[in-house]
Amino acid sequence: MGLTGLGIFHTIIGIVAIAAAIISFVRFGKIDLTHLTGKIYFYTTTVTALTALGLSKHGGFNPGHVFSVFIFILVVVAFWLSVKRRGSNKSRYAENFLLSFSFFLSLIPTVNETFTRVPLGHPLAKKSTDPVIAQTLLVLLIAFIAGAIYQYIKQRNALKIR
Repeated sequence: MGLTGLGIFHTIIGIVAIAAAIISFVRFGKIDLTHLTGKIYFYTTTVTALTALGLSKHGGFNPGHVFSVFIFILVVVAFWLSVKRRGSNKSRYAENFLLSFSFFLSLIPTVNETFTRVPLGHPLAKKSTDPVIAQTLLVLLIAFIAGAIYQYIKQRNALKIR
C-alpha cells in the first residue's frame, strides 16, 4: 500500500476514531463526549487530524491538509462547548452538529484513500474522481443530513423533558 510508519499509525488511530464514533452513534444517537466512546473519538480524531499534516501523497500542503485542520478545529470547538458551556441548550445543538460534521468530513479522505488503495493490486477506484467515490460520498452526505436532523429532533425532545 506504500504507507510510511506515520501513515500506518495515522490509519490505525483513524480506524479507532471511526469505530468509536459509530459505536457512540448507535448507543446514544450522537457522539457524546461525556461517555468513553465520545472521549475516544475526540482524542483519536485530534491525533488523526494532526498526524495527517505530516502525510502527503502529492507533496506539499493540499486539500487533505485543509480537511485535517478544519476537522481539528471542529472537534476542539465541540470539546470546548461540552466543557465550558455545559448548561447551554444552544451549545448542545452546536456540539452535536460539529462532532457529526467532523465525522462526515473525516469520511471524505477516508473513502478516497481506501477506494484508491483497496483491494491491493485492483483498487475500487483508479483516482479520486472515479464515480464510485462520488456515489459513496453522496450516500454519506445524505446519511449525514438525515442524522443531523435526527439528532436535532432528539436533542429538542430531550430538552423539552427537562
